[in-house]
Amino acid sequence: MANILVVDDEMGIRELLSEILGDEGHAITLAENAQQAREARAAGAPDLVLLDIWMPDTDGVTLLKEWQRDGLLTMPVIMMSGHATIDTAVEATRIGALNFLEKPIALQKLLKAVQQGLTRAQEVARAPLVPPRPVVAATIPVADSGGAGMASAAASPMFAQAAPQMANGSRLVHAISQGEGTGYTLSFDLPLREARDAFERMYFEHHLGREGGSMTRVAEKTGLERTHLYRKLKQLGVEPGKLAKKGV
Repeated sequence: MANILVVDDEMGIRELLSEILGDEGHAITLAENAQQAREARAAGAPDLVLLDIWMPDTDGVTLLKEWQRDGLLTMPVIMMSGHATIDTAVEATRIGALNFLEKPIALQKLLKAVQQGLTRAQEVARAPLVPPRPVVAATIPVADSGGAGMASAAASPMFAQAAPQMANGSRLVHAISQGEGTGYTLSFDLPLREARDAFERMYFEHHLGREGGSMTRVAEKTGLERTHLYRKLKQLGVEPGKLAKKGV
């Protein structure tokens, strides 16, 4: 487990990154601006920092320069931005950033960059006189299975909070026992969309129960990227944490 500081002025992005990285077992500290990031750094060096470039008070590149100037850039820093140019990315890595991720951040790119950063931190800890070599790796926005790309945190369905309600009474989905497993039947009286939502809800609840609530394993089992999986579960009103506790 690593201590990761996430610095971003967009609440939706902070919450999403916290959820994803927390599910990977990391301890997450959140900062919505440069001042909060300074305070978090003063409290102790995190193992890794995810730092947004464009922020209202002090931009991420300026904060990076401050840390370098004051001898506080002792941890790997991964820069993030949806509007930065290549020149900005090069400048950040020249100052000392380990990596650069372009928003919207593809899930696998994020996890790979974080793992590389933590690995580099361990290498530096073992050999502190050898400085890390900066690497620039910009991601490409990835469309979800419906073909719609993640344009922004505010517009993306990734951050949608409303979940469709399931039908009541005789139109509810019924589970029936079938030997070793559990099979499901749906009422053909359901409208197509409700029937599809009901099936998908049971499908994900089944896999979450089998995998103990692990989003990583469920993503592998269902063949979905975790970004899409998180969005789908929010839309269906499925709560992985509750299912893991109940052992569904």
